[in-house]
Amino acid sequence: MPVRLHPHLSVRFNMVDADEIAKLCYERFKQLPRRGKPEPGREWTLLAAALKLSRCVHSDKVDKEVVSLGTGTKCIGQTAMSPSGDVLNDSHAEVIARRGCIRYLTSELHRAVSGEESSVFCRGDERGKWKLQPGVSFIFFTSHTPCGDASIIPMADIQSQPCPAVTSAKSPEGSDKGRDLKRKAEAPSEERNTKVSRLEEQETAETSTSEEPSLSLSTKTPEETFSQNPAGLLPQVSDIHRTGAKCVPGGHADPLHPGVGYHCAGMLRVKPGRGETTLSLSCSDKLARWGALGFQGALLSHYLQEALYFSTVVVGKCPYSQEVMQRALITRCSRVSNLPAGFSVCAPELLQSSLEFPFSQAQTELQHQDGKGRISPCGAAISWCNVPEQPLDVTANGYKHGVTKKALGTVKARSLLCKLELFHSFLSLVSATDPAARPDSLRGADLQTYWDYKKASQAHQQAWQQLHSQAFPLWPRSDRNLLLFR
Repeated sequence: MPVRLHPHLSVRFNMVDADEIAKLCYERFKQLPRRGKPEPGREWTLLAAALKLSRCVHSDKVDKEVVSLGTGTKCIGQTAMSPSGDVLNDSHAEVIARRGCIRYLTSELHRAVSGEESSVFCRGDERGKWKLQPGVSFIFFTSHTPCGDASIIPMADIQSQPCPAVTSAKSPEGSDKGRDLKRKAEAPSEERNTKVSRLEEQETAETSTSEEPSLSLSTKTPEETFSQNPAGLLPQVSDIHRTGAKCVPGGHADPLHPGVGYHCAGMLRVKPGRGETTLSLSCSDKLARWGALGFQGALLSHYLQEALYFSTVVVGKCPYSQEVMQRALITRCSRVSNLPAGFSVCAPELLQSSLEFPFSQAQTELQHQDGKGRISPCGAAISWCNVPEQPLDVTANGYKHGVTKKALGTVKARSLLCKLELFHSFLSLVSATDPAARPDSLRGADLQTYWDYKKASQAHQQAWQQLHSQAFPLWPRSDRNLLLFR
């Protein structure tokens, strides 16, 4: 199946200015309360956001609104995961922003099924189904290239590296920096990146997620990839930015050769942890998956006539390669075929802004002063989304920020973005829907657990099976034993 443009994505052309998008996201972050933000000059973080674009019916004007924003650089290890779905496993900014967007979409669907006006959805052609309003689309912003395959970027000049080139096989694997480390040739040690911050006093097994698993569609090394330049369009490559993310077990492994031969490109990767394996795939891999399955998830697919795709992905100022982004987010899934109705492989437009996030690692290093302590990633993750109740959610180590150990395992400790809370929000949506107006997939079956509802979303499951078999055969199922909660 060739990569095609989804009908709703056509709204993107001639309306997206990368700097404008970055500025909107940075301003939205600036307006948030101080809680959970990095300490200026000492801590850094990454930022991502989902934005809604609405084209006015009788003009070319396009309204742009940040509907979900997230910060964070960490994820928990395998042993810290909860079978009850009450722990937030992956707190990378991209994942936080996408989960916040699901909260936003659930809220808008709740308005729609309750007979209220929704700025996002209108009735679809099938019973119980909804589709995007005409002229509405979504774009995704991230302040840094996604961790994993998209961060294996060529360095045209050895002097362009922020740190000395890594020529040894002993590169850091558990840095909290995630993607930034990759870009910096991963020269900073794990000790530097796993520095305990004020927000990490709870000694839970949170692991930093600099990268996630990479797809096993290609076994080329960056040296082979970047040497294919018959037109001489690329400068000579002497090294690459490196990632701490490891290839998914069972497939090809990184050769770890000095210079550009250090990594295999195009591989599925899992994010590293501080001494413990994680089951969280890299953000590069997750963005690639959203390009085929949509970003709405299995549960909301019950209500949607078509999957939802990001029309554009904008990256802030940072080490960047258009070719690598194309490979990581688009090419790896480009040959996936036989997807069910409502799903397609949709290639987003890829743009970069010239504006850098003020709390990036690079900016934090510039602002750092002697005596302020060592630079470290912020231990908190912030989620904000445009919902009427509890729009702000600040977490650390997979739980609500500030909770005591005594409260762990209780409602007070749960993030609003964990699987269990998102499932409860979905059940509230189902309850608010008139039984006669429910989608066919929610009729008649004995649906009780999260897994029951996920399996009942048959089109999404079929699309996942096609993607899994054709593009991601080694994709680890981190939720395999975590789906039976109610």
